[in-house]
Amino acid sequence: MTIQAKAPGPRREGPGPAGASHEAGGGAPPGPSDSSARDGGPQGTAVLAGPESRKPSGRPGDTSPFQAVNEFFYEAADRIGLHDELKPLLITPYREMRVEVPVRMDDGRLEVFIGYRIQHNGARGPYKGGIRFHPSADVEEIRALASLMTWKTAVVDIPFGGAKGGIQCEPKTMSARELQQMTQRYTRHISYIIGPSRDIPAPDMNTNAQIMAWMMDAYGQRFGYTPEVVTGKPIELGGSYGRESATGQGLAFVVEEMQSDYGFRLEGATVVIQGFGNVGSWTARILHAMGCHVVAVSDVRGGIYDPRGLDIPALLRHAGEAGTVRDFPQTEAVTNEEILELPCDLLVPSAIGEVIHSGNAGRVRARIVVEGANHPTTPNADHILRDRGIHVIPDILANAGGVTVSYFEWAQNIQRHRWELEKVHAELRKVMSAAYRNVYRTARENDVSLRMASFMIGIERVATAVRLRGFV
Repeated sequence: MTIQAKAPGPRREGPGPAGASHEAGGGAPPGPSDSSARDGGPQGTAVLAGPESRKPSGRPGDTSPFQAVNEFFYEAADRIGLHDELKPLLITPYREMRVEVPVRMDDGRLEVFIGYRIQHNGARGPYKGGIRFHPSADVEEIRALASLMTWKTAVVDIPFGGAKGGIQCEPKTMSARELQQMTQRYTRHISYIIGPSRDIPAPDMNTNAQIMAWMMDAYGQRFGYTPEVVTGKPIELGGSYGRESATGQGLAFVVEEMQSDYGFRLEGATVVIQGFGNVGSWTARILHAMGCHVVAVSDVRGGIYDPRGLDIPALLRHAGEAGTVRDFPQTEAVTNEEILELPCDLLVPSAIGEVIHSGNAGRVRARIVVEGANHPTTPNADHILRDRGIHVIPDILANAGGVTVSYFEWAQNIQRHRWELEKVHAELRKVMSAAYRNVYRTARENDVSLRMASFMIGIERVATAVRLRGFV
């Protein structure tokens, strides 16, 4: 796919005009009863995208998450000459659902958590996106992440739209019984708007295969055995081989593909990874196996640094026993802020969003930033990094391995046929390599960053689907 850019308009510092709701649901275009009859009732309240938003981070020149994503959108849309009437259609979420999730806690208290499922755009297929459990999982964050999923699935050209969900909670303080009750009640509340041909959730921050198993069970109690309603499940319940490592593996395939374009070799390359959850830990072990020197990693409690390179297998054992990477022998302690400023070839932010911002982008000393997390770099920081000659492999390309293998799992469940791990990896490599090549070519042809090229490709594909389906 080749995209020829037109001259961009002036750079915007925030979102464009608000748009009305649109008919861009997954599968067939929804009928009148879709939102009015199915979203109401005591289980939840469906609302349109509104003006409410979380306040900006407070960092100079930075904006809220949804504003930041839309800033990238508007610049890319201007570059491809997208008609103005399509812009509000493509940025406005199709449906937003907010639910109350009451849970009887182990100490007898009744705690009421707030959950969301936001379906951004389904013109290219069923909505797809993870479920996160985190205190910051408010409507502003979920809205931004749902939007990113729309462009991500389009960039790697898999037949999904974009969605995201979450519950505002602190899961690390909750028992397994409390988490199960919260998960299954949340699933029952959103069950009206999810389904194998409609919206397929997956794991995200602080959720895993067990959470997906509980979601599958809750949905199945109402609609019958339906393993394809969620992805990222345990292997025993229809999960796919390679799904747990998929985001890190896909990121590694992209890094491997880009070696010749950026004049470096994986063998001996120094890597810093912020975040040691699923994405960060798998990225560390895969890049280590490929010959990289992982010199620093961190988790929520802090980080460790050894310029000679960390013994990743030993570190994984230590983290499994201690519950943290801290205090690993013969390493220097660093903070989560300091780790972003260490000298390295590859910096992989794999934790939370907006960690590289206008306040610290000038001190980043990596040669290339590879975004394992969603939205780890604010728009102003992105411009600072580019001005400094630091290349950024954007999240909607670099971490798309997870949703790609989710697509494979969904297809396997529908076919009731499981792929071997070798096939999963071969197909993932094919998808990620083709996506990277397309993004790199578009960036070179239009003299734009890889992020801008990714958005240009994603927006063009979604806009084409919207036109072909007759939404406009």
